[in-house]
Amino acid sequence: MIRFENSVPEYAPDALLAVAVLVGVWLLVTVVRYVWADRGTRVSMRQAVRVRWGWARLARMAGLTVTDKTPSLLAQITAQKDGPTPAPQVLTPRIKVTPDRFGVIVRARTLPQVGVEEYQKSARFLADAWRCTRVSVLPDGPGKVVIRGVRSDPLTTPTTHRPSGLPPVDLTRWELGIDEYAAKVCVSLANVPGVTVAGVPGAGKTSGVNKFVCDFAPSPSVQIVTADGKVSRASEGDYADLVKRMFAFCGDDLDEANALFKRLVELRKRRSATIRDVLGVKNLWHVGPSPQWPLTVLIIDEAYTYFREYKGSDATTKRLAALTAENARLVEDLVKKGRSVGILVILISQKTTGDAIPTFIRDVCPIGLSFAQKTVEAAVAALGDDIRNWPDASPVTLQDPAYVGVAVMAMQGRPGYTRIRTPYVSDADAARVAEATSHLTADPDLCLDALLASTGRTTAPPPSHTK
Repeated sequence: MIRFENSVPEYAPDALLAVAVLVGVWLLVTVVRYVWADRGTRVSMRQAVRVRWGWARLARMAGLTVTDKTPSLLAQITAQKDGPTPAPQVLTPRIKVTPDRFGVIVRARTLPQVGVEEYQKSARFLADAWRCTRVSVLPDGPGKVVIRGVRSDPLTTPTTHRPSGLPPVDLTRWELGIDEYAAKVCVSLANVPGVTVAGVPGAGKTSGVNKFVCDFAPSPSVQIVTADGKVSRASEGDYADLVKRMFAFCGDDLDEANALFKRLVELRKRRSATIRDVLGVKNLWHVGPSPQWPLTVLIIDEAYTYFREYKGSDATTKRLAALTAENARLVEDLVKKGRSVGILVILISQKTTGDAIPTFIRDVCPIGLSFAQKTVEAAVAALGDDIRNWPDASPVTLQDPAYVGVAVMAMQGRPGYTRIRTPYVSDADAARVAEATSHLTADPDLCLDALLASTGRTTAPPPSHTK
């Protein structure tokens, strides 16, 4: 009589125990993540489970599967010669689902005859099945797509930003906020001469610029100067908490503003005359800003104050008209010639029509943002005539209080216009950052003097003249 030994290996109980431990740890981590998550993320985590479990069936119904009539290798090996033909395979793209507070991010593979276009055509079906407000589909590299489904609208969900107080890793990267799919929106400041920001009062213009100042203030390679046409003194306006981090400030006095603009134009001329000899390049952005040669940011709030046309024959009116005309000429110099030497101008106005910001300044600024507007004409002035072709993205539709802090801009590489939720920075946080970084404030003129002295120069070389 033949006796069979126990076929179960001796290490099987240990292996089962190890598997049980791993599963237990995974469940524990999942539960802890769920408990510590905010309410919106918890809902999204449950949503992510439904997306994974229902994907195979939903993909078939949405036409995102492919029938492969070629038998698999195993089917070919096990098939009998006179037996039936193996059934065709139904290939379903594999997915990876990640939840966040607004919804889910699904990364999927493409298949033959199921590419990006097929996913995009199915977006509205996916939105209904996943109970999302909207779904977007974008390429995510060769053979991959990323599907973003938002359950709640990020544009109507107010967000806050608490500045870290740490220097930005990349001085060319300006993080504006999140778009309507809760994706981060960033723009490059490299080789950008100017930015225009428009919108009705209280729409979020100054708050968005405050975030810019708070994020870049911890860097000694950035120096900021402000002209605020809404006030006479810094203590009266929106920049009262940030003025400690500014090397200069002026209010609505046209003479003071004119002197400030002249000072910056002289800085621009000195930099233009010395940049090649001192930095070894013609364009600052080839080497990047430094504490010795900082990116100098001029913020002009309520720009209309400094550029408006005064009409009248009396002496006072004529003098004011001459000042505003010269202010426009000086700022034009900074915008058109300051890019390569590290001067950036941010112009803020309720409307960016030609009477508020001269077109020879406005149209040179490659980045334009517009918060809520009352008229289509104001939207066109801020974003260009093409905004008429995108009525759903027009800032005219942002007049509801729920959209305070939402801006519209044309993003390079994206069709149409992008709506952006900019976060709110509290006055307390702004004051904290300005106080903590006030010691970094430096006059760019003095920085240039020190840099010239270190290279054996005491003054900039005279500009060359050609006949």
